[in-house]
Amino acid sequence: MYAVIKSGGRQHRVTVSQSLRVDRLEANVGDEVVLDQVLLLADGPTVQVGHPLVAGAAVKAQVLGHDRAKKILVFKKKRRQGYHKAQGHRQDYTALKITAIDSSLTASESEIEGESHGS
Repeated sequence: MYAVIKSGGRQHRVTVSQSLRVDRLEANVGDEVVLDQVLLLADGPTVQVGHPLVAGAAVKAQVLGHDRAKKILVFKKKRRQGYHKAQGHRQDYTALKITAIDSSLTASESEIEGESHGS
């Protein structure tokens, strides 16, 4: 089973017990967060695609820590003008471990919904 979630303007494909880094979330280390912006939910042959979100679906994750990524160097230059400018940036992120993928739909409803998207 996997899900595609949206967090911080990016989309991530996640499975249970996977670790990933998302943009900084306001949560303490060890807390459980619920990511409710699920765009796609797949369980074997059954696939539920949201319009834009899958209703009632959520992904639960545990916060492992907060940190900053490596520095990215932004360098601007105009040739023959003597102009150059260097600037650095470090992105804040939160490390998460996916603990559960939940869907409130029953098996019969998901099969019917999966068939309607296939036609």
